[in-house]
Amino acid sequence: MALYVQKYGGTSVGTLERIEAVAERVQLTRAQGHDVVVVVSAMSGETNRLLGMAQQLDPDANRREMDVLVSTGEQVTIALLAIALNKRGCSAVSMTGDQVRIHTDSAYGKARISHIDTEQVQAELGAGKVVVIAGFQGRDAHNAITTLGRGGSDTTAVAVAAAIKADECQIFTDVDGVYTTDPRIEPKARRLSTITFEEMLEMASLGAKVLQIRSVEFAGKYRVPLRVLSSFVDGEGTLITYGGERMEAPLVSGIAFNRNEASLTILGVPDRPTVAAQILNPISDANIDVDMIVQNTLGDGTADFTFTVNRDDYRRARALLEETASELGAACVQGNGEIAKVSIVGVGMWNHPGVARTMFKVLGEEGINMQLISTSEIKISVVIDEKYLELAVRALHAAFGLDNEPHEQPLGNNP
Repeated sequence: MALYVQKYGGTSVGTLERIEAVAERVQLTRAQGHDVVVVVSAMSGETNRLLGMAQQLDPDANRREMDVLVSTGEQVTIALLAIALNKRGCSAVSMTGDQVRIHTDSAYGKARISHIDTEQVQAELGAGKVVVIAGFQGRDAHNAITTLGRGGSDTTAVAVAAAIKADECQIFTDVDGVYTTDPRIEPKARRLSTITFEEMLEMASLGAKVLQIRSVEFAGKYRVPLRVLSSFVDGEGTLITYGGERMEAPLVSGIAFNRNEASLTILGVPDRPTVAAQILNPISDANIDVDMIVQNTLGDGTADFTFTVNRDDYRRARALLEETASELGAACVQGNGEIAKVSIVGVGMWNHPGVARTMFKVLGEEGINMQLISTSEIKISVVIDEKYLELAVRALHAAFGLDNEPHEQPLGNNP
């Protein structure tokens, strides 16, 4: 007997028929003698519907009340799934994040889990029940409802799996695994049978929508076996592994991208050691994540400072940057909300210095200008005009042989 945590996303529970199908799958797992905890998202489209109503009332609605509102979507799903399971004679109990006692900080809309009390979940499992948990939510020290951000149900599932020491955390979604890139952009994209935590972490952070980045962080930190599967078709999915299990990794495992990017540049700031902190402190205090950063020294005692943010944060970040520019006596602030980030990812890049050259050559031959470049040991990211995104993805996918079936590469061989 094993203990599984199964997570089902919004499309997997988007209709009553799909909820019935999930109940069938859970019942089958239970009939095989396994204990099951299920984590679910809101029904597809429900969170957007709730957000839309709030926006009509107040575009700058109180974040605490927004969390109270959007958390209700998952509460509907857990009750419906528990009803469907009990109808089948599969004893189930639904639990909100508050009832599970998922403790978080008070960063409404982007709360982080501090710890989980597992006593109630363990008691229900001991009583032979399937525990159906609302993803995406918890409570803070003030007993206020909090939410974990978009895709937070993945984080809930992995965190619960870590807390109860599950044998495997299975993420069921509308795709049958992790692909070399988005098949909607490149039809030749292939499903990967395995991918390392390092690669998946980069892919998630760079825009791949299969898993939320924090769920991958949790899984890697607590060594939670993690598998991505389809809710609609049977298959082995993609197993996320530890680096040592993929000794003969391909140079590049995947192409990730993110359309939801914006850049901000403050021109003519004083060129002194503290200026970067002065620029970014107000952005950080507003809980706005900054991604790529470039500072150019101009040689006349001034510098230009550019950084990228999520496009949803662009308006707030620009307002804060305008205030900072005034305080610093900067020349002006410029912004671009029509950019995208494209990245190549692979643990096999570590010992192959020609990868960057190939990437830049391919983009150059397609007439695609790179506005910003960022590198690490296992990824290279570039910012380009959004209109060239699909062309860039397809060109890079072909250039690094991702259209073809994988083949073994000799170890220690640097071309």
